[in-house]
Amino acid sequence: MNQLIISGTNSYKEAGLLLKQLESKKFFLVCSSSSSFINIIDHLSSLNIGHIQFNQFTSNPLYDDICKGVDLFNKEKCDAIIAVGGGSTIDVAKCIKLFCKMKPMQNYLTQKFEDSTIPLIALPTTAGTGSESTHYAVLYYKGDKQSITHDSIMPNYAILDPSVLKTLPPYQKKCTMLDALCQAIESWWSVRSTDESKCYSRIAVELIVQYRDAYIHNNDDKSAEAMMLASNYAGRAINIAQTTAPHAMSYKLSTMYKLPHGHAVAICFSEVLRYMLDNMQNMQKCVDTRGKAYLQSVLSDIAEVFKCHNISELINKFSSILIELDISRPKSFHRIEDIDLLVKSVNPIRLRNNPIVLDTDALLHLYERIVL
Repeated sequence: MNQLIISGTNSYKEAGLLLKQLESKKFFLVCSSSSSFINIIDHLSSLNIGHIQFNQFTSNPLYDDICKGVDLFNKEKCDAIIAVGGGSTIDVAKCIKLFCKMKPMQNYLTQKFEDSTIPLIALPTTAGTGSESTHYAVLYYKGDKQSITHDSIMPNYAILDPSVLKTLPPYQKKCTMLDALCQAIESWWSVRSTDESKCYSRIAVELIVQYRDAYIHNNDDKSAEAMMLASNYAGRAINIAQTTAPHAMSYKLSTMYKLPHGHAVAICFSEVLRYMLDNMQNMQKCVDTRGKAYLQSVLSDIAEVFKCHNISELINKFSSILIELDISRPKSFHRIEDIDLLVKSVNPIRLRNNPIVLDTDALLHLYERIVL
């Protein structure tokens, strides 16, 4: 699906023009309840277009919450959706778009996914998930994470306004930046990568490496714009190549230890990369059909962007970045039983994208290094 991307400071004002072009009579505004971006909400509310606001969902969106959004959308007879918020907010909006024309008395997850044709405008307020440019969404059903995939849920319009990043708390900036960085690297080494996705990955990693310090410490316009673009390019990369082991291992870590998603992914990353390096020469372990020489060259390219001479140096570099950002492993008491729960939680389908096989023993070893 073609997507129009609009960027620049105060570009959020373009949303009103898009709604008028779409001839919207009443739009559905999906946003968080924190009102962190009251200027954007006020601007959208001031448009001479009817609207209804929906914010009754959690940071890890629940299926029941999304059902409430679908019911409200249909009750109010809305004809377009705008999402203003982070990845979870955009995911909620995507699911409402996908479900809104399905049978309401039947579980939406069991029905055939089809394009509802409802226009969706996404205005991300964090630089992390790149969800505004992917055809994926995440929700939780009966405690289990459900990945939703359909071409039609990629927003028709993505508005990348760097000014929204100025008010983010430092810890949130760090976590979302690390999520974008891990997404970009994972999609780069993914067995599903293409020349196009690797180009997006490289751009994202280069931008984050160059502007990381300024974004975290200086909060200037140039670094904020660069980080918003980096997040978007990382999103475009995973839209093609998908994520791999660090992301697959992160979800239960996040819920079990109450860690933001980017924090959980980051503490898995170095351990997975070290395991890949140790097992790269094993013909049974390397499953990328392009071969171990290809994988070696990809990892060397990634190391080069970080100005590292080899993969071992890259592992140390990434670990030092986490120390510098004060992103540490969970400090709460850990039980051996937790490891079993973590291992069982990993989605084997997501692991298939990893170029080096991770079996149960490998996951057990990695989680022990991460949390014990």
